[in-house]
Amino acid sequence: MLPLGFHFFERGWLSSNSLLIQDADQSVLFDSGYVTHSDQLLTLLDHTLQSHALDSLVNTHLHSDHCGGNRALQIKFPNLRIHIAESQFQDAHTWNDSTLSFIETGQSCPRFTPTNAVKSDSILNFCNTQWQSFQSPGHDNDSLVFFEPHLRILISADALWEKGLGVIFPEFLGGEGFENVAKTYDLIESLQPRLVIPGHGPMFTEVAKALADGRRKLADFNQSPFSHAIYAAKVLIKFKLMELQRVDAAFFITWCANSPLLVKIHAVYFSHKDIYLWIQDLFQLLADRRALLIEDGCLLNQ
Repeated sequence: MLPLGFHFFERGWLSSNSLLIQDADQSVLFDSGYVTHSDQLLTLLDHTLQSHALDSLVNTHLHSDHCGGNRALQIKFPNLRIHIAESQFQDAHTWNDSTLSFIETGQSCPRFTPTNAVKSDSILNFCNTQWQSFQSPGHDNDSLVFFEPHLRILISADALWEKGLGVIFPEFLGGEGFENVAKTYDLIESLQPRLVIPGHGPMFTEVAKALADGRRKLADFNQSPFSHAIYAAKVLIKFKLMELQRVDAAFFITWCANSPLLVKIHAVYFSHKDIYLWIQDLFQLLADRRALLIEDGCLLNQ
């Protein structure tokens, strides 16, 4: 399914997937996963690269699960070039906490130094391939997708999964979200990829089906923003629990009640209910879906 020299690392939900492309002269990685999985990433690369260095890293967007391994890679490979969207280059270069999402979401990402700003509608030439960059707003309005027109491979990040729809964060951060997801779906449809490499989940070829499923979920969220708000809150809690694995329930309730984005979602959509009770209700919803286990005063990831 993938050409010679392409290596797909499917890494679950705490860490994004990564794609490594290499030839005799160059090696390039798309996305680096979450910080707590940095050692896993380095092991994967050591095994695949053998004695070769990693030359370039391209981040589709700067959510912590896609760029949390950047710092470890920069230490391991001192000459590494890190390519990020032009719209976030200055904020990442100065590490502007007020505009990067890590504090807002309560997630971790060690500081790294980007070296190359990627404009939308530009071409990145790597390993005899030509990757066209496109803005893909919606999940993150600074996100990029990358399309290789000769191979018709799309690196979709969180703009399109085979199943499901990522949280549409701009809906909570003062920007257009639902409308931009629809525009990004139209863009992907126009590209007609034969193979999609998503940010999470397996590679897939049934693009029309994935788009139809995504559009149905988008319509549901558009019709009921409260449903999207509940979904987003559960995702934020589950993500942190995947990082911690096991945590004292009382401590975690307090952590959630002080997590900026959860506080914002509660204030806008659920302020009629005490935030601590609301968080406990979310715990129970996740427990009912077997996404966590409540045991002896602790929460366990499942």
